[in-house]
Amino acid sequence: MSEHDTQPTPERDPHSQEPHKVTGEDLTRQEARQEDGAQVSTGIDAGGVPEAAIPELVIISGMSGAGRSTAAKCLEDLGWFVVDNLPPALIPTMVELGARSQGNVARIAVVVDVRGRRFFDNLRESLSDLDTRGVTRRVVFLESSDDALVRRFESVRRPHPLQGDGRIVDGIAAERQLLRELRGDADLVIDTSSLNVHELRAKMDAQFAGEEEPELRATVMSFGFKYGLPVDADLVVDMRFLPNPHWVPELRPFTGLNEEVSAYVFNQPGAKEFIDRYSELLQLIAAGYRREGKRYVTIAVGCTGGKHRSVATSEKLAARLASQGVETVVVHRDMGRE
Repeated sequence: MSEHDTQPTPERDPHSQEPHKVTGEDLTRQEARQEDGAQVSTGIDAGGVPEAAIPELVIISGMSGAGRSTAAKCLEDLGWFVVDNLPPALIPTMVELGARSQGNVARIAVVVDVRGRRFFDNLRESLSDLDTRGVTRRVVFLESSDDALVRRFESVRRPHPLQGDGRIVDGIAAERQLLRELRGDADLVIDTSSLNVHELRAKMDAQFAGEEEPELRATVMSFGFKYGLPVDADLVVDMRFLPNPHWVPELRPFTGLNEEVSAYVFNQPGAKEFIDRYSELLQLIAAGYRREGKRYVTIAVGCTGGKHRSVATSEKLAARLASQGVETVVVHRDMGRE
């Protein structure tokens, strides 16, 4: 899932109406005119553009090597107009151009990263400007662990954009610090540490493929505490209060997907009551998320190794959420690592 393998942009028929991807270089001349004093609009002319014509905007950012290019290509395949490495100061201009396309560009995805770091300080100002003009925008942040990022950079034998004369880990640390505030403001954080390209595309499809966005989408992820907490978890559930099937010899080789293991887990005192009460709690939380405009939630369910209790509970909890009308995806992060 490297950010470094790029392909030449194919030539495009000027009469074609198919969505395509451009780069920030395509707008460099316009930015240069702005710096030289030329009058370049950086906002939407509310008087000349109907509100209904303003395109939907998704900003893709995150750690180098975490899968930004894959996420952008996925949106491009879904019909989004994708702009790669656009200087943040030009985002309002891009939205204005889309608004003037008479509906031909209804959805725009912009990739913003440290390659344009001298423009990065302008991102917050641009987002604030879009908010005041009523533009629907979301920020997707691609996250990954240091170990995973180092392996990816070493596999392609490329330096990190910010490492300078230092090591890869130095560049990663500098980038995390630079993106810390943006990560906190993101609408959707996706941890790609244990995802391959196809799994990341599946996650993006689940969030953006539908024509009508559901009220709430949930990812229920099982994990093992001994492997660390998922960095993209919104809620964390600890199932270590139940007896561990690992210590039952006939159950040890199996996982929580096995019916006997699941029956063992939920026959323990308090297990069924926990599912019932936590499901009720999630209904309250989901209602609050909807009021606050949050559309995605990741529920991390943990046990010691992420093999038995957390897996069985994740499956049961996901089924309960689905029965309540919540679109749910189940991910077993650490199953199979032992």
